[in-house]
Amino acid sequence: MGTPERDDGSADLRAAMSVAHQIAGSAERYTVVVNKSTVPVGTAARMQAEIAARAKVEIDVVSNPEFLKEGAAIDDFQRPDRIVIGSPSERARTLMAELYASFVRTESPIYFMDPRSAELTKYAANAMLAARISFMNDVAMLCERVGADVDSVRKAMGADERIGQKFLFPGCGYGGSCFPKDVKALIATARNYGLDFTLLSAVDAVNDRQKRLLSRKASAHFGSLRGKKFAVWGLAFKPKTDDLRHAPALTLIDELLADGADVVAHDPVAMDNTRRVFGERVQMVQNPYAAAEGADGLFLVTEWNEFRQPDFARIKAAMRQPVLFDGRNIWNPARMRELGFTYYGVGRSS
Repeated sequence: MGTPERDDGSADLRAAMSVAHQIAGSAERYTVVVNKSTVPVGTAARMQAEIAARAKVEIDVVSNPEFLKEGAAIDDFQRPDRIVIGSPSERARTLMAELYASFVRTESPIYFMDPRSAELTKYAANAMLAARISFMNDVAMLCERVGADVDSVRKAMGADERIGQKFLFPGCGYGGSCFPKDVKALIATARNYGLDFTLLSAVDAVNDRQKRLLSRKASAHFGSLRGKKFAVWGLAFKPKTDDLRHAPALTLIDELLADGADVVAHDPVAMDNTRRVFGERVQMVQNPYAAAEGADGLFLVTEWNEFRQPDFARIKAAMRQPVLFDGRNIWNPARMRELGFTYYGVGRSS
């Protein structure tokens, strides 16, 4: 069940609790309720208590958070790197172990724990990944100030086995259904228990700043954006999905429109969803080259594979001004400048 973000950053549990109440009223024998949703610490205990007050049979509530990536969910489910199960009873634990037996033949570990620990594990994992992204985005900003190159810094950092290479790619911010919501929810949970989670508040603030980075680079380059035409490549928050939740492209487009610019956009799968957000204020086109036609600048926001090796000669010929804003650092800066483009990346030396 969805656990959308409330105005104060906490998770809205009404849908999940409604389903729990329906199960309580329908169960006719011993039942295990498996909660896959990302929910605040203590939700399983709350569900257990409310179900017990309504049910006529014994019911155990198990916390079994999912760790699936959008675009690779089926593969992640069939070949998990770990399974987390927070069980209040040995009976429920035995049933869950039997349920997952066929998915752990390759020795993928099952971590059994109490429900509160399982609930916190999901939030902590997402918060750590978000923190790595925001940390590297801050490093990228420092690289720009001191004249260093973030790609060199990132690769050398990632060679340390204690750090590793994953989630060290700077860019124009993270989005999606998990990281933004879960970071805010963990901050809210900490606040409810009297803890100021300063580090995560900074992670969230850095990400908000990063989503505005490309529009600020454009303003610094052009001065006024009024009357300018911009192409935006990539609208979904990540490749292989049409999900626009907290997508950096939405923030970019909002800022460009607010500054009086015209926006023409393309995404392989997310244009219909984007039309629902912007209506006629943004023109959608069926191929990326059409978006670049007559553009004063081109923003790369989502790193779809089809954007990695485009026909740059065709792009330059189509644009009014050959200015590239590479929000994911997927193009080679030196090569772009050799081809006659003005190039702006994230944390790359000029």
